[in-house]
Amino acid sequence: MSFVPAAAAVSPADVRLHLIARRELALLDVREEDPYAQAHPLFAANLPLSRLELEVLDRVSRRDTAIVLYDNGEGLAERAAATLADLGYTNVRLLAGGLEGWRAAGYEVFRDVNVPSKAFGELVETEAHTPSLSAPQVKGLLDEQADVVVLDSRRFEEYRTMSIPTGTSVPGAELVLRARTLAPDPNTTIIVNCAGRTRSLIGAQSLRNAGVPNPVYALRNGTIGWTLAGFTLEHGQERRFGTVDGPAQEAARTAARTVAYRAGVRRLPYAQLEALEEPGRTLYRLDVRTPEEYQAGHLPGFRSAPGGQLVQETDHSAPVRGARIVLFDSLSVRADMSASWLAQMGWEVLVLDDVPTSALTATGPWRPSLPPVPAVEAIPPAHLARLLAEGGVTLLDVGPSPAYRKGRVPGARFVIRARLASDLPAAVREGIIVVTSADGTAARFAAADIQALTGRPTLVLEGGTTGWSAAGLQLETGEGAYLSAPDDVYRRPYEGTDNAVEAMQAYLDWEYGLVGQLRRDGTHGFFVIPPSREAHDTPPSLSPHLAQEGHGH
Repeated sequence: MSFVPAAAAVSPADVRLHLIARRELALLDVREEDPYAQAHPLFAANLPLSRLELEVLDRVSRRDTAIVLYDNGEGLAERAAATLADLGYTNVRLLAGGLEGWRAAGYEVFRDVNVPSKAFGELVETEAHTPSLSAPQVKGLLDEQADVVVLDSRRFEEYRTMSIPTGTSVPGAELVLRARTLAPDPNTTIIVNCAGRTRSLIGAQSLRNAGVPNPVYALRNGTIGWTLAGFTLEHGQERRFGTVDGPAQEAARTAARTVAYRAGVRRLPYAQLEALEEPGRTLYRLDVRTPEEYQAGHLPGFRSAPGGQLVQETDHSAPVRGARIVLFDSLSVRADMSASWLAQMGWEVLVLDDVPTSALTATGPWRPSLPPVPAVEAIPPAHLARLLAEGGVTLLDVGPSPAYRKGRVPGARFVIRARLASDLPAAVREGIIVVTSADGTAARFAAADIQALTGRPTLVLEGGTTGWSAAGLQLETGEGAYLSAPDDVYRRPYEGTDNAVEAMQAYLDWEYGLVGQLRRDGTHGFFVIPPSREAHDTPPSLSPHLAQEGHGH
C-alpha cells in the first residue's frame, strides 16, 4: 500500500446539512453488516472494509465523489480511507467521532438494514392510509374460498422459502403490470404480502396509485404476522405470474406513466443517455426488469436491479445520496412505478424511453467492476485435497458466513478479512496457508493481506469453493471453526423459517416506530402522493366483524 496522508475529519453537523441539501454524498459505514444494523444514521450505507475493493467501483463510481467514512472506534475507517486513496478516490473524509460523534451531536440512529426504504413504507401507510387486513382476516377469507387472490411481492427465492397459502409470486415492480391479468374481475379482492411490512404496503399502494379497480389490501405484517397468529406457511411453492396480453400491457403502461408524472419523474430519450453524464454528478444506470429478461439481453453499463428490490434496497443499489438514477424497462411499466417511488424518496430519477431492441447487446448476469486483483499463486482443488489429507495446511474461508455454513471445503476456518491482524493465531501463521471464498476473488485480496501481514507466501484455492465443488469434491456443512465472530451478516427476523417469536414481534414494533424516528431525524426529504382513487373499504365477502379491523396496525 502506498503512503497516503490521513483523511481529514468532517463534523456530524456538516454531514447532516449536506444530506438535507441533497448534495451528493456517500456516507459509508465500513463495519461488518451486523454491527452496522445495530445502529447507524438514516442514509448511511454499509460497505464493509472486508469487501471494499469488491463493491466500491460500482456503488460509488465517481472517484471525486464526496465520501464520508465512519466506524465505532475500531480503526476501520482510517484503513478504508487509505484503501480508497489507493483506488484513486480523491474526496474522502472521516466522520468526526465516528458513530458516537453522531450520537453525541444529538442526531438519530436507526436499527436494521435498508432503513430508508422501510421508514418510507411506514410513512406511505400513514399518509396514504394504505388499507390492510390482519392474518386472521385473510385466513378467514381463504377458508371461506372467497373471491381473493394473494400476490407475494418479494423475490421469487424468498417466496419459495415460505409463502401464504394460495399465494402467487409477483415481485413488487411486476404488480401493476400483471394484476389485471391475475385478477381480471374487478370484484376480486387483491391481497399483497411480503415477509414483514414494507413491500406489502408499497405493493398495495402501487396498485391503488395506478387505479387498479379491485379492492386492494396489504397483508398486515406479512408472513411474520401469519406466523405470529399461529397459521401454517407453505414451502417450496412455484406459482409465478404468467404472460400479459397487449391490451393489459397498454392499460398498465398508461396507468404507470400517469403515476410517474404525478411523482415528478422525467423521461429521457435513449439518444440523450450519454449526454446525461456530466462531471460532478453520479449516474446510476439500472435495469428493473426480471433477472431472466436482463440476462437475455440488456444495455451495456446497466446493472440488474429488479424494481421491487430496488425500492426496498436503495441504500445498497444507490449509496450516493443525491445522485441521479436512470431506469430501463422494455415495457415501461416497471420503470415508471419504481421511479415513482424513488422520486417520492427524494431521488432525481429518469425513465429511459425509445430504446431499440438492437441496443440490448449485452447478455448474461451482471458482473461487478473490480480493481486489479492481486496476483497470488493458486492451488488446484485436487492438489489441495492431497495436502489436506497429509496435514500441515491451514485453510481459511473469507466468504460470507451463511455460505460457509451452507457448504465449505472440509477443514476450512472462517475468518473476516478486516480482522486478520487480530484473529489469525500465531500458530496459523506457520506452515502452508491457503485462502478460499465463493469464486476465489475475495480470497485473492485476503491472501495479499496475509502475505503483507506475515511476510510469507499465501496460496488461494483455484476457482474458490465453487471450483472445489465443480471438481467433484465434497463440501462440509453446518457450523464450523470460527476464527472471527460471524457478524458479517445481520440475521433478519423476517427471513428463513426458524425465527424466534420474540424477534419477529420486536421487529414489527420497531417498524411501527419508524415514522416517529423520521420526524426526529429530519433529513429524509420524503413526500407521498395521494392515491388516484379511494380504496374499497370492505371486500365483498368480508364479514362485518372482520371488516372492523380492515385499516391501521
